[in-house]
Amino acid sequence: MAKPIGLEINGKRYAVQSAPETPLLYVLRDELGLTGTKYGCGEGQCGACTVLLGGAPRRSCQIPLSAAASRSITTIEGLEKDGHLHPVQQAFLDAGAFQCAYCTPGMILSSVGLLSTNPNPSSAEIIQTLQGNLCRCGTYPRILEAVQKAAKMMPGRAR
Repeated sequence: MAKPIGLEINGKRYAVQSAPETPLLYVLRDELGLTGTKYGCGEGQCGACTVLLGGAPRRSCQIPLSAAASRSITTIEGLEKDGHLHPVQQAFLDAGAFQCAYCTPGMILSSVGLLSTNPNPSSAEIIQTLQGNLCRCGTYPRILEAVQKAAKMMPGRAR
């Protein structure tokens, strides 16, 4: 039996039994039941599996469990606090920035990562950041609107 690997996810500690080379995505979904992180392409190209690893957006299908063990992990489930959506989540709702919503968790987490390092991004910077997150429904204009709105909603951000 493999030695348990400790993870910090959404501020909680977990001990998981998966092999160290198991992609983080599978541990999140299959072992911990955090199904907001989606399987898309399995190659890190679509962004559906995006999580924040140490605060930076990363593709969880490409991260072995062993590489995630010493860093904080945030999934879409970890953004809501005390019954209040994160400003990016709220902005996506307000802008109707999704249809099927399969890409939405990855889009939101990539946007949160962007706004944490650039509180007032230009449209071009938002587009550049989200370029690796694919939306099959084509709601890109509303996604751009949502990120711009979120930048204005976040505490201490541009108004």
